[in-house]
Amino acid sequence: MTGRFAKKRAELTAFIARAVCLALLMVPATAVAQPADPESAQAIETQRAKLKPLVETLEKSDASDMAIADVAVYAKAADWIVRHNEFYKPDYAQATLAALETGLKRAAELDGGKGQASWDQAPGRSIRGYRSKVDGSIQPYAVSLPADHGKMNEQRWPLHIVLHGRGDTLNEVAFIRQHDGKPVVPEQDWIQLDVFGRTNNAYRWAGETDVFEAFADVRRRFRIDDRRVVLHGFSMGGAGSWHIGLHHPSQWCSVGPGAGFVDFYKYQKVETPLPPYQDATLKIYDATGYVLNAANVPLVTYGGEQDAQLVASTSMVDLAKTLNVPMKLIVGPGVGHKFEPNALKEFMAFHRENQTKGREAYPGDGKTRFITYTLKYNTCNWLTIHEMPEVYKAATIESERDAATGVLKVKTDNISVLAVSRDLAEEIELDGDKYPLTSAADGLLPDVYFEGRPGAWQQQSYDQSLSFAKNNDRMKRHNLQGPIDDAFMEAFVCVKGTGTPWSEAHQKWATWTLDRFAREFDKGMRGSIPIIDDTQVTAEVIADKNLILFGDPGSNAMLGQFYKRLPLRWTKEVLEVNNISYDPATHGVALIYPNPMNPRRYVVVNSGHTFHEEDFKKSNAWLFPRLGDIAVLKFEPTEPGYKESIVWAEIFNSAWRFPGQK
Repeated sequence: MTGRFAKKRAELTAFIARAVCLALLMVPATAVAQPADPESAQAIETQRAKLKPLVETLEKSDASDMAIADVAVYAKAADWIVRHNEFYKPDYAQATLAALETGLKRAAELDGGKGQASWDQAPGRSIRGYRSKVDGSIQPYAVSLPADHGKMNEQRWPLHIVLHGRGDTLNEVAFIRQHDGKPVVPEQDWIQLDVFGRTNNAYRWAGETDVFEAFADVRRRFRIDDRRVVLHGFSMGGAGSWHIGLHHPSQWCSVGPGAGFVDFYKYQKVETPLPPYQDATLKIYDATGYVLNAANVPLVTYGGEQDAQLVASTSMVDLAKTLNVPMKLIVGPGVGHKFEPNALKEFMAFHRENQTKGREAYPGDGKTRFITYTLKYNTCNWLTIHEMPEVYKAATIESERDAATGVLKVKTDNISVLAVSRDLAEEIELDGDKYPLTSAADGLLPDVYFEGRPGAWQQQSYDQSLSFAKNNDRMKRHNLQGPIDDAFMEAFVCVKGTGTPWSEAHQKWATWTLDRFAREFDKGMRGSIPIIDDTQVTAEVIADKNLILFGDPGSNAMLGQFYKRLPLRWTKEVLEVNNISYDPATHGVALIYPNPMNPRRYVVVNSGHTFHEEDFKKSNAWLFPRLGDIAVLKFEPTEPGYKESIVWAEIFNSAWRFPGQK
């Protein structure tokens, strides 16, 4: 019996090693985009023509959204590999045909909405799909269900979320081939989610949203134990694990970054500081600034002894020691950018131990040590930072419950509005001053709000707490904190003008900007941006989506309605920003701002993502914001397109005003 167990354990280790070392490695290579050979291209087109109407029929049927997405994901995979000529290897054409065949089989099984999805709860590894709130696109992920899944209907399963490494030949078809129909090792006693992450972006922007949308879809389909969710990945997946694990530390029972970068300057060997409006926003993703958050989640990091990326792990461990934060380091002896087998066993044993233990049940012991530089990442355990007086400066919270009195003691820095769950204690001592907690705000709301600063905190009443969400003062808040690129992590729609432009030259540049965004997002973020005319903007659109406006107040009716409520002056002759005038025929403004018609959503003017095609092709560390919250760009016609230069850029303060303004 012991020998059989050892053999199975060895099989499990080998299985994981193959998955990590082959599928998750980030080994940049030159990938040549090319179409399929003519015979294969014709076969693919024939199968696509069969699958597309079946998907359309299902979308009009009573079939569940999940089942429809599980079919549509195969059509999407074929569409994108064809439109971008991503047949990087000779066998990609056959892999595309195999994906289409699976899609056709699933569609036939659903029988126009009358059938059932047999694959839904079946053990094994398979591809699933979901429709993203960001752009309405269908996105894939892989799920592995253990052999015992379905035998105990009341069981809640641990979940492993695995982030893959960079692959220059990765696309939806390659991802499907890697996972679909592959076996699950018998000893696996967890459900596993392998994230696609919209290919190669280090799980940034819409790639980050993909992790949580796939996670949410898995939770809808299966019984997941939320206290036993593990996050790990290797190489680019390691960078993603640092980023997502430390920004959301209370989501996981353990985190395991392997050989992933943790900063920009050192990793890219850049010695000259970036401009302030770019340098500040590096704090969104540089994991080195978030080491303190490992105090809230068990974390193990791995690197090969001969891997240049080992320094990422060792530097994070060194920083953790200075903060008295536990962090386990595993070094693979004698290996480079891969897992050494015994080190892999130790790595997985760490997750096994914490998976078995699970996160401490809510409300826990009241201990929290949390840091953030942006309201994008503002929640840990039972607390939420709603406003910060200084943006991109460290906002910290440290708390503990007094063992003798039961009072929750909290110390803060660079926080102006804080919400605390009321059931943590009877009383809270906030920066030395005591307040009631359980009975605050008439005891009616789940959170108690505090506004002010150390020495001048004011506990909000019930009515004040309710009105806070309206954000009447237009302050920077979570998902309303910028920079420009943040608008594309939530639901957005691009709005084209149908009117007469004030400046034909400006309009041509704006149209080119929209076209560039559409092209780059389609390839780099694996979705078609939603585009509507200004005449199609409804109250529902304004309520639900970030508005991305292209044109000028003459051509775009939405800009015409509220451009006077934006932080600029715009006429037919002059574009004035921060008291400096520019010629609209040669200059444009890109900005993000609270929508004057709905302060819970953004409006963006004449910009998509502020990094571009060349940045997608380089290291993922280059996918950082280039224009802050607002920028003036000089544009010059070239062949093809335009040459742009940044004339001026800035980051708004916490009140969405220029620095120094109140």
